[in-house]
Amino acid sequence: MDAPLPKATHEKLDYSDGNVSHDERSPAAEAASRVDAKKTLRQMDYRVIPIVTVLYLLSFLDRGNIGNAKVQGMEEDLELTGNRYNLAYTVFFFPYALLELPANLLLKKLSPSIWLPCIMIAWGLVTTLTGIVQNYHGLIAVRVMLGVAEAGQYPGCAYYLTTWYAPQDLGFRQGLFFSAAALAGSFSGLLAYGLAQMDGVGGLAGWRWIFIIEGIVTVVVGVGAFFLITDSPAKAKFLTPEQRSWATHRVQTRGATEWDGVEAKEIESDQFQWKYVWRAFTDPQIWLGVIVDWAATCTIYGMSAFLPSIVANLGYSGNQANLLTIPVYVCACLLTVSLSWYSDRLKKRSLFVIFLLCAELVGYVLAMIGSSQLINGLSYAGVFIATAACYPAFVLIITWVLSNIAPTYKRASGTAVLVGIGNLAGAMAPNFFRPQDAPEYLLGLGLEIMMVSLGIISAVSLVFFYKSKNKKRAAEVANGITLSHDELADMGDRAPTYQYVL
Repeated sequence: MDAPLPKATHEKLDYSDGNVSHDERSPAAEAASRVDAKKTLRQMDYRVIPIVTVLYLLSFLDRGNIGNAKVQGMEEDLELTGNRYNLAYTVFFFPYALLELPANLLLKKLSPSIWLPCIMIAWGLVTTLTGIVQNYHGLIAVRVMLGVAEAGQYPGCAYYLTTWYAPQDLGFRQGLFFSAAALAGSFSGLLAYGLAQMDGVGGLAGWRWIFIIEGIVTVVVGVGAFFLITDSPAKAKFLTPEQRSWATHRVQTRGATEWDGVEAKEIESDQFQWKYVWRAFTDPQIWLGVIVDWAATCTIYGMSAFLPSIVANLGYSGNQANLLTIPVYVCACLLTVSLSWYSDRLKKRSLFVIFLLCAELVGYVLAMIGSSQLINGLSYAGVFIATAACYPAFVLIITWVLSNIAPTYKRASGTAVLVGIGNLAGAMAPNFFRPQDAPEYLLGLGLEIMMVSLGIISAVSLVFFYKSKNKKRAAEVANGITLSHDELADMGDRAPTYQYVL
């Protein structure tokens, strides 16, 4: 049986001295005194991170493998002339973005252990069917269905991690999870190279086997996920009752509670109300976060769709182009994990985000110079830097904003809004790189520079927004406030006691 969790009270609290005293230690505090925090986090890491990482690796692989298939003959076989490839890539993002909010609300309703495996099996089947499409219209249809099926995956997993980890532990775990996207980028090039060697097997072209094999693997893993995903720390059988109580309370209080009662934080409300959804839509920090997110997402999806083509236009064959994308994504993967860990260690998000966006900007400027002067090595170096920087930038942007959204249903809705609207960049970016602009792609590179510049401006604005709110709230607390735990819990990140993470 799970250990009892602390409940909010209706006692009026005086925060004028910044502290709240308690006569007795809570049951959670007593349990916490017997918990080894590092050991508990390690146990959670071993059971939570691997499965969500594999889920995201396969989802990113299945949505992005169209770029690898393109240079392996799909473009000719399906007569993807003009902007047809761009449109086939783009249509994925419209249902993907629009359905993320209802998908996350369903995740909360049905539980992660049911919802995530179900949608995984669905998109695996759609990916497999992509391997047997016979024309452009069939490709459009399966890409739309893939967007529908995958809509709940990333925002669902990103929110799922916030139910396991406090903000100060979250960056590294989100980095491990999202490194799967970079790993998928490198793995997809290698896998596509290998699967393309099956050309002619069963009378099918090599590019068709890319979709068929990758889709079947996704379905198999999806079935296994039913038995591997645990809904929350409170239901984790691999933890002791004391560990479950500690982990749950740590998430509910953003990891800020001192268990001897010296400093009390409000336990987040977990009751669904439509006002939390509305608060997510009207919160300025989320909309600033969307613009910052676009700076990274435009690069992620622009390069996912066109990096093999950009490299091929430098004079390399289809197989060579796929292989030359591997070092870019390996570097991105390593940077994502290492910088996320270092960000947690320093307890800073904004500095890393702004630095990485500036690195993206430098990369695109170098790529534009190289393309305009036909210096292939400089062009490759530029897209290498931009792509390697955008992955850690994205994960730290998401972690930064999600750490500043409460309570839980607002965070679930805010995750979907941030990621959903952010992913509309996936619809924009592939169309930056038009076929008629090859091989220089100067228009596409210029538009990427514009998006990254807007992202830097918005990130700096978000810092000022958070600092202004924190200063105002600190003054309110210093002057004294009288609100109950329930009232503060309902206010979430709008509470005067709530301090934003910078």
